[in-house]
Amino acid sequence: MRDTKESRLLLVLLIVVAFALITVDIRGGENSPVQGARRAAAAAFGPVENGVAGAVDPVGNAIAAVRDSNTRHNRITTLEHENAKLKRELGTGDANRAKAQELDKILRTAGAGQYGVKGAQVVAIGAAQGFSWTVTIDIGSNDGIKRDMTVLNGDGLVGRVTTVGPSTSTVLLANDPDFTVGTRLEKTNELGFATGQGDRPLSVQLLNTKANVKPGDRMVTFGSSKDKPFVPGVPVGKVVRVDPSAGNLTRTVYVQPFVGFTKLDVVGVVVQAPRKDPRDTVLPPKPKVKPTPTVTVTVTPSAGTGQNQGTGQDQGNGQGQGNGQGTADGGGVLPDPNAGQNANAGH
Repeated sequence: MRDTKESRLLLVLLIVVAFALITVDIRGGENSPVQGARRAAAAAFGPVENGVAGAVDPVGNAIAAVRDSNTRHNRITTLEHENAKLKRELGTGDANRAKAQELDKILRTAGAGQYGVKGAQVVAIGAAQGFSWTVTIDIGSNDGIKRDMTVLNGDGLVGRVTTVGPSTSTVLLANDPDFTVGTRLEKTNELGFATGQGDRPLSVQLLNTKANVKPGDRMVTFGSSKDKPFVPGVPVGKVVRVDPSAGNLTRTVYVQPFVGFTKLDVVGVVVQAPRKDPRDTVLPPKPKVKPTPTVTVTVTPSAGTGQNQGTGQDQGNGQGQGNGQGTADGGGVLPDPNAGQNANAGH
């Protein structure tokens, strides 16, 4: 259509008529005069709209599915990340609980011996400065740690500090062959020197060759001059084997350490020694031995046991009669071979 004055006037008239019809339709509501025309248009164009929608909807649905798929993928990825995070937190929680329990044991040990300790965590294990059994802990000189301090955990003696850095320290473990500590036997107070043997029990040389020692006896540290490198009373281990003295100047016993050196995690460095020797108070109470039950046997007499009973009777009516018989509990009557009858008559 060409752009002329008449066409513009027609367009304006159509717009005016359209607005008028819309106004009448809105004001009329359900009684609108154009309601019939709308229904007719719906009846005429409805099938066409459905056909077009049927043709277009698969494409729209596919596009929506792709969009929703991306959203679902993002949600799945988010959930996977959240699950992994929860698993890590759960693992961390278990590890923290284990550390808290170990630290609690260390505090109980320190309380029993009146040691002032500073907690630390093992961060590395391996050779250092030529030592074959060492660990590295995460505290050093900045935390007040010095060389030749005693290291323990909730079970007993771990070792001693050998090298100190600003934030880490090296600990020589008690099972190292270069490690030696003075020991004291529980109750008897027999003294000796324990030396590490790697993954084997400690070798302890007792000074008294006639010392009364047996498997199961326990040892603690004897202590050092000015409490360095060892404070007294720290549990060392229990005797598992005793060698005969055989005329030697010392007696050798073998002690299984209380500490598991291959599974160290949290330890405590003794930064303050006790005012007095705790002796055996740091050792845990020995388990009570349950008494062996005694068996009482009762013998019941059998039914075949017999009992004899004799009866004698005399009558003084000019006639004497004696009867004897044996009776058995089993129900039988046994005759008495000496039994007899005598009768005398006198007129």
